[in-house]
Amino acid sequence: MLKESEIKIGDTHTATLVEDLKRTQIVQYAGASGDYNPLHTDEIFTTQVAGYPSVFAHGMLSMGLTGTMLTNYVGDGALTKYGVRFTNQVWPGDTLTSTATIIDIREQDGERVVDLQIETTNQNDIAVITGNATAKIES
Repeated sequence: MLKESEIKIGDTHTATLVEDLKRTQIVQYAGASGDYNPLHTDEIFTTQVAGYPSVFAHGMLSMGLTGTMLTNYVGDGALTKYGVRFTNQVWPGDTLTSTATIIDIREQDGERVVDLQIETTNQNDIAVITGNATAKIES
């Protein structure tokens, strides 16, 4: 868990979530989540019917990877709020990097918390996820 004495507004934490995302990883996520939407698993459907250049990752896969970065940073069980907006698709071959920035340190319901702004980008520095989180911290 983060300690208030060791952090300040403006601090950032950055981590690489995945390097060279494989189609296999996307299909494995489909199996784990039960989401077999053909946009994520069927190259022919995705390119010839839907008109995309390739299959692409589930938004929730990107959100889950970003969430892992957050819990690694703030500690297990510390997150009290986490929400994102999917801003661009994640394609096979993408490398994703995520940054959490402390935007506030405050009290909430008798506990000290930190508010975080989140951005996950691909290898071209294009945001694929933006969001916010709140986590408990030690005072």
